Amino acid sequence: MTATQTGLPYALLAYCRPGFEPECAEEIADRALAPGQFERGDGWVVFTPTEKSGCQKVLRDLLALNLIFSRQTLQVHQRLSLGSKDRLTPIVDALKIQNTTFSDVWLEHPDSNEGKSLSGFTRKFGDYVAKAMTANAWLQPQTSRQRLHLFFPAQNEVMVASRPVRATDWLNGIPRLRMPSDAPSRSTLKMLEAILVLVDEPERKFREGMTAVDLGAAPGGWTYQLVARGLKVFAVDNGPMKGSMDGHHQVKHVRDDGFKYRPKNPVDWLVCDMVEQPIRIADLIAKWVASGNARRAIFNLKLPMKKRHLEVEKCFALIDQKLKKADISYKLTAKQLFHDREEITCYLTAVKD
Repeated sequence: MTATQTGLPYALLAYCRPGFEPECAEEIADRALAPGQFERGDGWVVFTPTEKSGCQKVLRDLLALNLIFSRQTLQVHQRLSLGSKDRLTPIVDALKIQNTTFSDVWLEHPDSNEGKSLSGFTRKFGDYVAKAMTANAWLQPQTSRQRLHLFFPAQNEVMVASRPVRATDWLNGIPRLRMPSDAPSRSTLKMLEAILVLVDEPERKFREGMTAVDLGAAPGGWTYQLVARGLKVFAVDNGPMKGSMDGHHQVKHVRDDGFKYRPKNPVDWLVCDMVEQPIRIADLIAKWVASGNARRAIFNLKLPMKKRHLEVEKCFALIDQKLKKADISYKLTAKQLFHDREEITCYLTAVKD
């Protein structure tokens, strides 16, 4: 069986959490500002513009966006159906047609049960691909800012894609974070990922001596990440703090309702992972920032089972309304992180003129 090329030559590939393909596609359709067709797999979506004129600009613009439900977006150059014996030659032939250089090459697969079964194959096959690229002088880590991605929906199919290299990129769009041995809960990884993905210059925005409020803090997973960066934290929760965060000298445990509590003095950070209707959380966060009680916030919106994208838009519209009324300029970004489940994580910061 020989390799054959399938589909249009240019498309956008997006990785997402399995089960959130409809939201991923809906968001891309809203932001593309151009008609297109969608194909959805388990943990991935492909968008192909239907109008060839201007499709390159459409794809470049989409690649530059911070999409919420897409873990990672790539531009697809070719899509190949592979034979069962020689999978390398068709890929090399496709790269000869492309005739460009790359900083690196990643072989990836979907974040699904079937996709994870390909991990051994992609690791082993990647060595052969890298050797072939080196032999053809296609690997130029010192000069190229484009990374080659070979995405395998199945062992006999590959999408040849690329994207500009970013510091927040991870193989398969999945961060490899180590669980701290003294953290009180695994939710600490969610906070760590949020800081790495959403906050620009985190070393400057989290500094020793700053203050923070953690609403719904117990047992202390999010507080742990703030304390590790030198912040003093008011941990607001009627439940108990646990492990290393129970009685920590940088933590003041306030047994109070997270919707009613307000600090005596403004704080640098507000974080919130309370299980509540997303519109109530959006309203709460907006009130804190609009009143000047906090300048920056990281918070989760727990999404409903249906119309998730619409619910996000409603929450963001509410935040926009309240902050504009308070005459506060702001920046709001959001992402469904790998460590999120039926939720998205948001970063809101007031912007000084």
